[in-house]
Amino acid sequence: MNYPGTPTAAGADEAAPPETDYRIDVTESLVERTLRSLKHNDLFAVFDQQGNCRGGASGPDGLFYKDTRFLSHLMLRLCDSEPMQLGSVVLDDNGAMVVDLSNADLHSPSGAIWLHRESVHLQRFKFLSGNAAYERIRVRAFDPVGRTMSLSLEFHCDFADLFEVRGASRMHHGKRSIAVTSDREVVYRYVGLDDVAREAVMRFDPPPSEISEHNVRWELDLDETPEQTVLWQVSCRIAGEEDEDRAPAAAYRAMRRGRAALNTERVQASSDNSLFNAIIKRAWSDLDMLVTQTPHGEYPYAGVPWYSTIFGRDGIITALQTLWCAPSLARGVLKTLAALQATAIDAKADAQPGKILHETRGGEMAALGEVPFGRYYGSVDSTPLFVLLAGRYFERTGDIETIRQIWPNIVAAIGWMDDYGDEDGDGFIEYSRMTEQGLSNQGWKDSFDSIFHADGRLAEGPIALCEVQAYAFAARKEAAPLAALLGETAMAQKLADDAEALRQAFEDKFWLEDLGTYALALDGKKQPCRVLSSNAGHCLFAGIAAPDRARRVADHLLGQRLFSGWGVRTIASGEARYNPMSYHNGSIWPHDNGLIALGLARYGCKQEIAAIFGGIFDSATYNELRRLPELFCGFARRKRSGPTSYPVACSPQAWAAATIFALISASIGCEFDLEARELRLIDPVLPGFLDELTLRNIVIGNSSVDIRLTRAGDDVTTTSLRRSGASRLTISK
Repeated sequence: MNYPGTPTAAGADEAAPPETDYRIDVTESLVERTLRSLKHNDLFAVFDQQGNCRGGASGPDGLFYKDTRFLSHLMLRLCDSEPMQLGSVVLDDNGAMVVDLSNADLHSPSGAIWLHRESVHLQRFKFLSGNAAYERIRVRAFDPVGRTMSLSLEFHCDFADLFEVRGASRMHHGKRSIAVTSDREVVYRYVGLDDVAREAVMRFDPPPSEISEHNVRWELDLDETPEQTVLWQVSCRIAGEEDEDRAPAAAYRAMRRGRAALNTERVQASSDNSLFNAIIKRAWSDLDMLVTQTPHGEYPYAGVPWYSTIFGRDGIITALQTLWCAPSLARGVLKTLAALQATAIDAKADAQPGKILHETRGGEMAALGEVPFGRYYGSVDSTPLFVLLAGRYFERTGDIETIRQIWPNIVAAIGWMDDYGDEDGDGFIEYSRMTEQGLSNQGWKDSFDSIFHADGRLAEGPIALCEVQAYAFAARKEAAPLAALLGETAMAQKLADDAEALRQAFEDKFWLEDLGTYALALDGKKQPCRVLSSNAGHCLFAGIAAPDRARRVADHLLGQRLFSGWGVRTIASGEARYNPMSYHNGSIWPHDNGLIALGLARYGCKQEIAAIFGGIFDSATYNELRRLPELFCGFARRKRSGPTSYPVACSPQAWAAATIFALISASIGCEFDLEARELRLIDPVLPGFLDELTLRNIVIGNSSVDIRLTRAGDDVTTTSLRRSGASRLTISK
């Protein structure tokens, strides 16, 4: 992502992030407001607890379609008074938002109460489908009212680009217009500087008693008809697109059918812990909401509100974390990123042939080049991660047809790693941006101040990150058997040789014997950034670390400086730029912990996994929706207190939601051998909060198995509950 952290030890000239880092301006913490999010494909909405949105400069509220905010303000009133909130929930599957409201005490001009509070109940039911938001408002009187009551909606559409909502300023805009086109329709229209016409079409049923450009009003006689229903919708239209407009009931069914289709190829997990079951259910629901149908398959958009689009790195890591339990997601990620792979040099987009996408945006500012993210390739790790995912996807599924289809893209990605990624020929992949508009740091920690030396100096490029070399090693290891399988024998041998050469060079240049860990990075002068960081844990995930050194890294990761009690911090306490409130320099990211746990499993560090699993689980229990956010602050854990929230964290976030599945896999040591049709559990353990874990529909080729793990003290026994086909279950230490 690209929100800079807060530096703590830099000079005055480094105190503010450069404008090109596209930071999210923060004037108000989202923690202060409990917001509700809905999403369906390219449409997402952010509402307050009452189902309203205030938009403007006050926050991310609104209805967004393809990086443009179509609805920026919405307010419901009863008799010109805001109703009182009774309850507000998003359904467990994230399919709809339900708000229960009641009237406040209503006064006549003389001051006398003419209707006591809690006499009228209002229920708002909101959902998204296709390119439209729908709402049903049901009003019911439980006491005589004695007069008609007005129900009104106030609304506005600002057509702000998402980057404007994030804080970017623009001097010029296109032309806006508003028209009341019938007794039940209002149309907002905007023709941007990109010459694209966008419309927000509002329809109301029944026709309101009054209608104007920013307001509608119904007069309700609740004594005559105690229960009445109002329907309204706003459709987001972009010129040249096919209109997906549907009646509310049909739209709701279509949305539900799409979500149900996602559930057929995944492992179902349940346990004896009801809180853990709620966290699992929310994680799947969040992934279902974020998964978007693209022309090339399903893709998990990164997160709401700031990153509801295709991010290469995020999608790959989400797929890697869920590969054991939902492998079909990886297929969509691979095919989508293959289709969007760079084929030419484009300095404005940091693009080079074979490079895998960082992110893509569909808004006006991206189309005009005011931000470089129309299709932007400024991430150094997406390309080796793409190759790594392809290899592991084949190991998990045996889907050779998908591998054949994307093999030219895999070859092109390896070509980028060998050539453009390693321009100085030292064997390491480095980055430096090709345009001043691009991101200054291009690993997953892409804040402007996230890569630094022990004294706090920012590293100067080209920069070689430790985890990127680890990914490149694993990518070549994974691609070698694919090449052999496809008859590319010479290429297979070269990939294996290059992987081993990189491993040796990595151990020689990155290992810091006195610190007992791997350097965060090498700067442009090949000097190591001697900083204790979570990045070294990704080296375990990729398998590049020597076993004895992996053990020392693990000790650091679970040591007091890096492990807060809730999870592993991005940067250890005591480092020059450590700040537990920063984005990347001391905060805790669930996905970071998930990959670290998978790495610890590779080296047999099971008790360390249990500690991370316990901290991450406990942190989710403090969230109202039992949800893991994008990140939270890295303060040390305190008794009888939850983790400290980060002010503008995305929630939900795909790779955060996927973390819980990575932690399960790491704990039970889940491995697959398709040739033997075998599920292997390597030294399975369960964390202290789980005594029993049941996993159903674990697919192994054409077979499947259900298993149950039961903990008694430190011992775990495994039982096969069901087998379909010739699948086998083996357990080993």
